[in-house]
Amino acid sequence: MREIVLDTETTGLEVRDGHRIIEIGGVELVNHIPSGNNFHVYINPERQVDAGALDVHGLSNEFLADKPLFAAIAEDFVAFIEDAVLIIHNASFDIGFLNAELDRLGHPPIPDEQVIDTLRIARQRHPMGPNNLDALCRRYNVDNSKRDKHGALLDAELLADVYIELIGAREPHLTLIEESASRSAATVRRAPVKARPAPLPPRISEAERAAHERFVETLGETAIWKDMA
Repeated sequence: MREIVLDTETTGLEVRDGHRIIEIGGVELVNHIPSGNNFHVYINPERQVDAGALDVHGLSNEFLADKPLFAAIAEDFVAFIEDAVLIIHNASFDIGFLNAELDRLGHPPIPDEQVIDTLRIARQRHPMGPNNLDALCRRYNVDNSKRDKHGALLDAELLADVYIELIGAREPHLTLIEESASRSAATVRRAPVKARPAPLPPRISEAERAAHERFVETLGETAIWKDMA
């Protein structure tokens, strides 16, 4: 099974106001394991970055000025995602921007059925929240210490780890710690078996043992009980 954990950065919050994508990061998972086949590109949005967005991701107009237009990377991007399920946090935001970019070039939109929204999963599992990426990293002990600014590839890498935890696909560890209340049961660590200081006394009497031996003699020389005597 092939999945792409995907994230974008943009010039602003509203696609309807003409804001554009400036960065795409994608992490390929094969059977829930990162394959190392990632997609990462910065994009010249052909417009100014809002000050509020700049505070979030730190990608300036000067930095983006010499980057390729979306049209130049569109075919590579479509080829990368075409046969995969897309794993996105707050998917409506990213898909809205991606489909707007694809529509400008006459590409068909990314269908809803191709997308899994991890924010929706997180809200179902942790209804009391918070369920932003930083909070989920803390909940699942995913190291996000390098995330001083949002970045599409870094956020996709973090989300890949969070996604595996959210769906319970991480190889289970046997511990004494109860899992979250949404789990059906907690896993338990088995205590090591210790040898008894003295063996238990036999539970059958000598009369019963003798009676069993007489019965075995009646079964013939090929009886399997002969091998166990």
